[in-house]
Formats: sequence, C-alpha cells, structure tokens
Amino acid sequence: MRKPQTLMTGLAFGESPRWHDGRLWLSDWGAYEALAVDAAGHSEVVASLPSFPSCIDFLRDGRLLVVSADDGRLLRREPDGSLTTYADLSGLADHPWNEVVVDGRDNAYVNNIGFDFPDGEPAPGTVALVIPDGSARQVADGLWFPNGMAVTPDATTLVVAESYAHRLTAFDVAADGSLRNRRSWADLGDGVPDGICLDAEGAIWYGDVPNKRAVRVCEGGAVLETIELDRGCFACALGGTDGRTLFLVATEWNGPTGMTTGERTGQVLILEAPAPGAAWA
Repeated sequence: MRKPQTLMTGLAFGESPRWHDGRLWLSDWGAYEALAVDAAGHSEVVASLPSFPSCIDFLRDGRLLVVSADDGRLLRREPDGSLTTYADLSGLADHPWNEVVVDGRDNAYVNNIGFDFPDGEPAPGTVALVIPDGSARQVADGLWFPNGMAVTPDATTLVVAESYAHRLTAFDVAADGSLRNRRSWADLGDGVPDGICLDAEGAIWYGDVPNKRAVRVCEGGAVLETIELDRGCFACALGGTDGRTLFLVATEWNGPTGMTTGERTGQVLILEAPAPGAAWA
C-alpha cells in the first residue's frame, strides 16, 4: 500500500485544489482564504474568500473564478486582486452553490447542493452553465449532492460526483455547452465521492471523506488503486512539473460544526501518480 508524503499542514478546512502556473491553488474554507503552494510547501494567500463554501477554478487567461455561495454569485479575480461579479446565479436556485469547473472553451459549470446543508432535508441538486459573456442557465438537475466535477480534454463529457448516490455521473456536452445523455460513469459501492480529477488514461481519482481514502477508478467502476489515509480526503488534483504529482487535500472530519472551528487538521499530501493529469486538447 503506497503512502503519501506531507507537503503542507495547518489548513483549517482545505478544498478545491487546482494546479495552475507552477503551483497548487486551493481554498481554505475555514480561514476564508485562497492559497497557492509551491513544490516546497511554501504557501501564499492570494485572495480573501467571500463565503463558505468558495470553490475555485481558472479561465484560460489565468484569471481565478470563485464561487460565492452566500449570495449566489460567481466571482472573477482581476489582475489587481479585486473580486468582481462574473455571473449572478441567485435566480437559478435558493440553496448553496458548491463546485465549479471550467472547460477549454471557458464555459464554467457550477453545481448547487439542492438543500440547506447540513440541517436541511436532503433533496436533489442542479448544475448551471455560465458562458463567457457571464450569462447563466440550468443545464442539469436530479443530482444527489453534486460535488466534484471534471471535463474531458476534448470538452465533450462532464463527470459529476454524486456523493449521496455513491456514483460518478457523466453527461455529453453539446456545442452550446448543454448537457445530454446522462448516464452512470461509475457506481462506487460504498464510495462517497467528493472532489475529483481526471488523468490522461481516462481514469478518475476521487476523494472519500467517511472512508478516509483516495481512489482511482476507470469508467465502469473498476478500482485501479486506493490510497488509505488517517483522515477524510476531500479533494484531489494532478499537477507538478510533469503532471504526475497527485495532490490530496485531507482533514479530520468531526461533522459540519467543526468545519470552521477547532484544531487546524487540514493537510496537503502528495505522491506520484501512474498517469499525468488530463490537459486541454
């Protein structure tokens, strides 16, 4: 069983890792900060986050997108560091927005949990599409706690982690960004997928909080590798100089009330992956 190394400690509640411009970027939800971490584990606060959660991804020109869950906006970080409204999602759902992923055409997909987590009655969530002019529309529904998302390099398939349904769900992406042909990409048994990333061999890594592990699966659900951890794995990303470094964001899970209080148990862990991350075609 392979064991990861520790790159960074002291996170309050890390999430949403993305490899960009030679560093790992991630959200620390508990500290309301976005961080960039280099290969030696040195970190820099690159933005103050407006809400919890605040997932991130990047446009092709390098500008950061930030989900502002509290007011239903997708924000864009400008070169001077300021955050401006990129899209208003508030009219599409009344519940918290969660993950964001940007494809190679600068279409941004943002998912909505569908209920007031953690106290609300569970209900299915949705996915919205934000096109480059900032307009937004709903493109999928009926997802049980939509979480991490990934788009294939040719921008033809979107995969969504449904945490409460124990599966990865795929959609075909139409030329206008609409989603069609919903299907199960992988049934995960007792797996509870959170953040995901896609590799160049077409496999997906997913973080699993209650089972304290990261798992690599191929389409259909066959398990290719499992990395056991001593705390919940919330998300994963592939990057590094050759794209083969697997970054795992892990935190001791003590229930929703512990997300922003208590000891800082969040870590970034690393190990070499069998395949590099999938790059845009």
